[in-house]
Amino acid sequence: MNILVLNGSPSGPDSITLQTFNYIQACGLADHADILHVGQRIKAIEKDFTEAEELLRRADLLLFCYPVYTFLVPSQLHRFIELIKEHGIDVSGKHAAQITTSKHFYDMTAHRFIADNCADLGLLYEGVLSADMDDLLHEKGRKQALSFFRFLLWRMEHGFSDAPVIHPKRTNRVMASANVYNAMDRHGKIAVVYDDPGDGNEYLQAMIRRFVSTISTECTLVNLSAFPFAGGCLGCFRCAVDGTCIYKDGFDSYLRERINSADAVVYAFRIKDHSMGSRFKMYDDRQFCNGHRTVTMGKPVGYLIDGDLEAEENLRTVIEARAQVGGNYLAGTATDTEDPDKAVDALARTLEYAITNQYETPKNFYGTGGLKIFRDLIYQMQGLMKEDHRFYKEHGFYDDFPQKKKGMIAAMYLVSAMMNNKQLQKKMPVSMTEGMLMPYKAIIEKAKKKNEA
Repeated sequence: MNILVLNGSPSGPDSITLQTFNYIQACGLADHADILHVGQRIKAIEKDFTEAEELLRRADLLLFCYPVYTFLVPSQLHRFIELIKEHGIDVSGKHAAQITTSKHFYDMTAHRFIADNCADLGLLYEGVLSADMDDLLHEKGRKQALSFFRFLLWRMEHGFSDAPVIHPKRTNRVMASANVYNAMDRHGKIAVVYDDPGDGNEYLQAMIRRFVSTISTECTLVNLSAFPFAGGCLGCFRCAVDGTCIYKDGFDSYLRERINSADAVVYAFRIKDHSMGSRFKMYDDRQFCNGHRTVTMGKPVGYLIDGDLEAEENLRTVIEARAQVGGNYLAGTATDTEDPDKAVDALARTLEYAITNQYETPKNFYGTGGLKIFRDLIYQMQGLMKEDHRFYKEHGFYDDFPQKKKGMIAAMYLVSAMMNNKQLQKKMPVSMTEGMLMPYKAIIEKAKKKNEA
């Protein structure tokens, strides 16, 4: 069996994720394998796809091997998947699987992204080994890696592979019309970030024009295609140490002056390969610090989307989670598959309200769970991730450590003792539920008196 490892890490042979496959191979479970370092060599592969095409054609199993970057795969691997489709390489009927490393911060959305693209390519999907970064250093992690690969080989041998599932999508697109209203007295500032490589996407441009003419806020258009990115994120942690990027292409100041200085941000893109596209992903990855210390925290966000978002469950999750983790109120998503005029206008008005009233909502599981994963990571790595640690301390992200809630812990011990004491139970004047409700009722009563005054 010919295995092609598609190493999406920009670290190439030094990738931590790749070591898991190296261990599997060292244990004799993968006799022959080619390794293509797509993350490290993506620029060369863009110029000459010949070697990649040959390796893809002769492979029986494609093994996507990568670290999870900001909800999805690294932008370099994202671009490689685009190149497979652009070159029309037929890999249908071949098998595919994933090996990833992360701290389990939205690894499931990265895995789903690969699985959806495998379906596009007609690949037989075999599953994923989602490992923590240091799992291979422990006996349990090594055992799980070998167990996963043996199971993978067993599925292939017995023909239990998951057949590609292609979900039908709506093809109707409606062009947004020009809005007769053009706000003159504008206040505040919104950064509209979009990716326009000059391919004439009239539908997306029409939505942007209507949004800008509708909202009573100054809009700054930021075209990512016009920025000279030196490359995708290298995962070097430089920005975690001193807050600056190792690249000298000016992205730090570009991000802060053009985008983070705004009162709100609107992202505009066309759905491509179940995501925003590889260049948007490069922008996201280069904001590595934004996943840890949120430079746009408290600012509302919105989306203008060309494509059938309703059919993209995983992308919808990414959009919501991105806002939740970033501490941004998600004001809405407007698409061009239903009634774009109504959707764009609703987004504009909602953003106006959110900016004017500084509207925020409590975090749901996406935001709370995601933030706590990074909170624990940064607390442990504070000696290296100094900028993140400083940011977390300043914003009180460590204040909800459970071991700091000594009063609550002591109170629960007391309540438990009372519940287990029959004599005390008889003397308790109120039930447990009534006791829990008392402080809430006091707050409501106070509000009533204040309102009546």
